[in-house]
This record gives sequence, structure tokens and C-alpha cells, in this order.
Amino acid sequence: MNGACHCGAIRYEITGAPFAADFCHCRDCQKTTGAPVGAWMDFKAEQVRWLQGNPTEYASSATIRRGFCPQCGSTLSYRSTAHPQYLTLSITSLDSPDAVRPTYHIYTDSQVKWLTIDDDCERYPKGK
Repeated sequence: MNGACHCGAIRYEITGAPFAADFCHCRDCQKTTGAPVGAWMDFKAEQVRWLQGNPTEYASSATIRRGFCPQCGSTLSYRSTAHPQYLTLSITSLDSPDAVRPTYHIYTDSQVKWLTIDDDCERYPKGK
């Protein structure tokens, strides 16, 4: 699978399937993505190769780094410095985002009330 930011300045390649994929409703994801929910996929760091450019990272907390394109601002990645072996990428940054489907929702206690979601995914009020 391949993906990129909106302007194409950053491109990546993934080998293999994600070990998890989720919808995140936390306030940090809402604010950093500009959307009511983030859609994320989790990989071992060695599965991801940056082909062109690298995300600029923002420290949204003591251990969390959120990656984005410095040119177009597209949200691309999420990583925890406490777990350097993993890297989380935005599903919608994939060239073919239908290739990965989230299987659960996290931080549903922050879900915006006007968004109705009708799926059979498991839901967790906080993290999983």
C-alpha cells in the first residue's frame, strides 16, 4: 500500500497489513485532524518507509508526536515515544483508503453528539 499527503510532498510505502485500525473520537484527534473523528491504522515501524519527504512532528503531549506535511498541513501520523516500535498512520492518507477498514471506536466519551454512527464496531469510552 502507498499513501501521501494532499500536495504530494510526502509519500510513503507500507509492507504488510496493519495490526489494528480504529476510529478515534478524542479531542486531540478532533482538533489536529479538523474532523469529528480520526481514522487510524497501526503498523510496526519497520513496515513503513518514507519514499519522499518526512512528516514534521508536533508534540501534542509529553510522549505523543503527531506528524503532518509542513507544506499542505495534511495529518499523516501519530506515534508514542514510549512505544518506538510502532507507527500509526492516517487511513485517509492512503492512495486507496478503502483498503483498510477500522474495527473499533476509541474515546467515544468525546464523540460529537450530532454525529450518528451506525456500524457494528466495538466501542470504548476511553482507549482500548
